[in-house]
Amino acid sequence: MTGGNGTAAEAARGNGTAAEAARESGPDAAHRRPDGVDDVTVEALGKLSEALETVERVRGHLYSLHQLIGSADFKLDEAVSLFMQGGQTAIAERIERELIGRNVVPGRWTFQLVEEFDDGYYSEFRRLEREAREELVGGRRHLYEAELKERRRTHGRPGHEARPR
Repeated sequence: MTGGNGTAAEAARGNGTAAEAARESGPDAAHRRPDGVDDVTVEALGKLSEALETVERVRGHLYSLHQLIGSADFKLDEAVSLFMQGGQTAIAERIERELIGRNVVPGRWTFQLVEEFDDGYYSEFRRLEREAREELVGGRRHLYEAELKERRRTHGRPGHEARPR
């Protein structure tokens, strides 16, 4: 079935009106609101998803902290070497003794912070977000955003299709 002026073959190739209509008919099934789900639930799930996205960014920053602290620690080796070459052994020895390899917080290097965050807050957040989606909308993701896209795009205009080709 082509749903318009094109043939089934044209539609299958993406040249006919059926393919165009499919792209224009809104989100795919994975991004459509299930029957009986109200606006407040979709909005609440959208906020929960937005909060998770913020936590994902926090996690990225935590990994940046981890990598930057590690890089700084190795640069201290170079500084110590240069201080030694310059005859500043006292400051070089203090840096080696007091700073190189030091815990960034009591008892922990940054890899331990990352692991504790991942195993605790982060995994719990992801679990609860997933369970809420599974319980309320059959696990569907980004329903709020899919509906927002439908409201904001210009239907029928190239570059504003509901779905990829």
